[in-house]
Amino acid sequence: MVTIRVAQAAITAFQSKAIVVNHFEGVSVPGGGTGAVDEALGGQISRLIAEGEITGKRGEITRLQADGKLTAARVIVLGLGKREKFDLDTVRDLTADLCRYLRRTNIDEAASIVHGAGSGGLDPAACAQAMAEGAVLGLYTFTRHKSKVEDNKQLNALTLVESDATKLAALEVGVTRGVITAEAANFARDLENEPSNFMTPTDLAAAARQAADEAGLECVILDREEMIELGMGGLLGVAQGSHQPPKFIVLHYKGDPTTDKAIGFVGKGITFDTGGISIKPAAGMEEMKGDMSGAATVIATLRALGKLGPRINVTGIACCTENMPSGSAIKPGDVLRAMNGKTMEVVNTDAEGRLVLSDGLSYAVKLELSPIVDIATLTGAISVALGNVAMGVMSNNDALVEELRAAATQAGEKMWQLPMFEEYKEQIRSEVADMKNTGGRPAGSITAAWFLREFVDDTPWAHIDMAGVDNYEREKGVLVKGASGIPVRTLVAFALAKAAVPAAAK
Repeated sequence: MVTIRVAQAAITAFQSKAIVVNHFEGVSVPGGGTGAVDEALGGQISRLIAEGEITGKRGEITRLQADGKLTAARVIVLGLGKREKFDLDTVRDLTADLCRYLRRTNIDEAASIVHGAGSGGLDPAACAQAMAEGAVLGLYTFTRHKSKVEDNKQLNALTLVESDATKLAALEVGVTRGVITAEAANFARDLENEPSNFMTPTDLAAAARQAADEAGLECVILDREEMIELGMGGLLGVAQGSHQPPKFIVLHYKGDPTTDKAIGFVGKGITFDTGGISIKPAAGMEEMKGDMSGAATVIATLRALGKLGPRINVTGIACCTENMPSGSAIKPGDVLRAMNGKTMEVVNTDAEGRLVLSDGLSYAVKLELSPIVDIATLTGAISVALGNVAMGVMSNNDALVEELRAAATQAGEKMWQLPMFEEYKEQIRSEVADMKNTGGRPAGSITAAWFLREFVDDTPWAHIDMAGVDNYEREKGVLVKGASGIPVRTLVAFALAKAAVPAAAK
């Protein structure tokens, strides 16, 4: 993995295989660090700007040879785009693209000015965090199961160079936070990218234990017998079609010893989803190894919080099983009883995520967690509504939604609220049970949220449907092909914002 460092120096004097400066579109005379490098190069950057070869358009990369005029061998000029559209998302995504370019061109070590911290007018610590996140996320690969990796090129180190000594401490804080949160997102990606024969509920529980050991968390794993004692009929019902034993994972981060109060994150952990008796089409079913992304998000978020050390208490819950068809599997028309005593008619066995979450949410209420946020690849309908651009969020508490949306904005992970009008609840009314597990195609994501709402009582609660953003087909900015790691950084930002004392990384 790339190492991110901070150093005090003039960029013109820093020894590196390549130094990176930047340029805004429409600027005719480079200033700051770019201007200093331009002067050292005898005005080469200015001439290329005047000739139209360097335009500053977003993502433009121009490579120059230093020819002995600098201690660095090469100079990279990165286009930042229009100044009025420049923000931390731009910093994050451009850094990811830049790092992949450096890796692709066999530059294994580079140094850069801090994009946005000068003429960009952004907070230096936030810029450093964004650059660290961009580098770590953008360089992610998953090659564990390849017997031969053809391209072994690596970017091993990126140094953020700052001449002003008064900014160094803030930059260090930003880099540390950025690396920890991005590594957590990559940890979730690793779990999500694993084939389901390597990521069973038992394997996921083992990964949670490892994360707990690394980050100083308390970890409790409930097995089938303990679930039976607690009456977790939703999770057990889905699990009964698989020979893989279900696991109910509970992680506790206790950062505030002055209170027993804790917020709760609950994740859906279907390690493979065939749809059960209501079986899915064969085409694309291999992607259902990622139906445990909600659980991976929860585990990774708690791992990050343990390493960051904010003064807040957080409990993470992951409800894990496979959804398989067999002679023992639940059938359409069956009725299950959740941990809180409510009964659920199974109309479609492929609407299993809400069944396992019924017990996760009931358990969270029993622990008196507040607020509660559940995270799940719950419905295909959310992709119809929002595509692969944004998560959907539904809630019984608008203030909680605003906190989550603010955290998502800070993390650069888009989120959009869908309504929870009472009329939608009518679609999940059952003739034989307290509710049925699907309300049909209309407003499918909203009716699924209404189902979940039945298990939180009056606790402030939000449901994040991440089904549209959990996996991508091509790389773009911090996104790479495969699992996205969304919304780990949103949940980390949310928890940090609610902490009594800001994080001080361990």
